[in-house]
Amino acid sequence: MRLSYQYRIQPTPKQQAVMFDWLELLRRHRNWVLGNRFDWLHRTRCKIDRCSIVSEPIGEIPELKPTFENESAQLKETKKLFPEYKEFYHEVQQENLKRVDKAWSRWLIPDKNGNRGGRPKFKKKGELRSFTFSRVNNPKSVCFLEGTNLRIPKLGLIPVIVHRPIPQRFEIKTATIVYKADGWYVSLSLLDDSVPEPLAIDAVKSVVGVDVGLKEFLTTSDGETVPIQQHYRRTQKHLAGQQRQLSRKKPGSNRHKKQQNKVARIHQRIARNRKDFHYKTAYQLTRKYDLIAVEDLKVRNLARNSRLAKSILDAGWSAFINILESVAVKCGSLVVKVAPHNTSQNCSGCQVLVPKTLSVRTHECPNCGLILDRDENAAVNILNKALQAVGHIVSARGGQGDTQPVKRETSTGWDEVQLSLF
Repeated sequence: MRLSYQYRIQPTPKQQAVMFDWLELLRRHRNWVLGNRFDWLHRTRCKIDRCSIVSEPIGEIPELKPTFENESAQLKETKKLFPEYKEFYHEVQQENLKRVDKAWSRWLIPDKNGNRGGRPKFKKKGELRSFTFSRVNNPKSVCFLEGTNLRIPKLGLIPVIVHRPIPQRFEIKTATIVYKADGWYVSLSLLDDSVPEPLAIDAVKSVVGVDVGLKEFLTTSDGETVPIQQHYRRTQKHLAGQQRQLSRKKPGSNRHKKQQNKVARIHQRIARNRKDFHYKTAYQLTRKYDLIAVEDLKVRNLARNSRLAKSILDAGWSAFINILESVAVKCGSLVVKVAPHNTSQNCSGCQVLVPKTLSVRTHECPNCGLILDRDENAAVNILNKALQAVGHIVSARGGQGDTQPVKRETSTGWDEVQLSLF
């Protein structure tokens, strides 16, 4: 099991200056390596007798294919040509090359679903904000976490605000130092070889279906709702005003950098509030239910051609489902994804198709006479699909087997979800 813990660190001004220099050197090396890869791709993507002399470069093809192994082997030559690269560690440069190789592979090699990542981009000055140490607290490592201090020989001791202890049995594998709008952080990757046993299907006692939406953030098959927060919508007027002020500053000036940091802090606060809300909602669900059924949504496709794109992205459905899955592993719950096809249109009572537009918020079945909230009807359908997929006999309305559904209990837990400001 792998976890990630992030702590704020407090480097001195001298240490910050050194780390900023490291980030700039890593950025330049990253862009140079990426440029070599694009050049190699342009020279080798077609046969010599079929290349266009207008759009294709002419010249010798490099002998070595640009792979991580070959680029890593050239680091010694890089340090001879540019002595400033001797000032920081070899493993940090290797981790930087691994990031390039990973982005390159995602772009060229499709995944199991046939999807590919975006084309890797060159980074402008200040856009590279993190570097990684591949080993921590290891005899061969150069990064050590000692109590409340991070010791890096070429930087010295950096105080760490350990606001929560590292879990027992977990080993620190990597450490990534990140520069954010409000300061410096260290992100620790923790690993425990023991894998939590997933909950057996026969042991499932409480189940729920969850339908996410824009009227309510989510509606469960038990009729409970979580109000939508609209973190970005509530802040967009203030953000627009700060962005207008930024556009009036001269790029590169101290006032421009100061205003740029203000805008970045607003975005950071929005993202943190949304993430905090997602985690608290996920814990509410996993502590109450053994099996949680959700839709396998393609949120990017939903937002691509929709007038509600800003609201859809503001809700963060994909991020919430990912968080729900990770929390379920720690809490011993199961999360089952089902296809979203016709979950809102089918009747949860008789499975007859009842077409309705998005503006119709009540499901009224002419066949069986079921009248239900649209989102609750969808949540019941989601749960029924999940139960069929796992082969578990539990009534979607709370009963067991063929018995009558039990009376729905109202919960007040959702109203107690409060956001904490970071």
